[in-house]
Parts: sequence; C-alpha cells; structure tokens
Amino acid sequence: MLYYALVFFVVALIAGVLGFGGIAGASASIAQFLFFLFLVLFVISLVMQLVRRP
Repeated sequence: MLYYALVFFVVALIAGVLGFGGIAGASASIAQFLFFLFLVLFVISLVMQLVRRP
C-alpha cells in the first residue's frame, strides 16, 4: 500500500511539472489518502501485536 502511495505521489509530481493541474491534484489526494490508510493499519497491527503477547 505504501508502494502505491509513492507511485501516485510520483505521478502527481510529474503531472505538476508538465502542467496538468487537475491530474496532479487528484493523484496527490489519492497518495495522501493511501499514506494515511497505511499509517492507520500499521498502528493497528502494532497494537494488536502488543495485546497478543503474553
């Protein structure tokens, strides 16, 4: 998931440099959403591992 966030971020950067503002904005928002989703799932998995340990 973090890989896809980085891919959309790179697409947003390239689109921004080439002047495609709408595509750059959409790609940046998708990348931001995927990054925060990754962070939430990462924190949940860490908490679950701490709870499972005896």
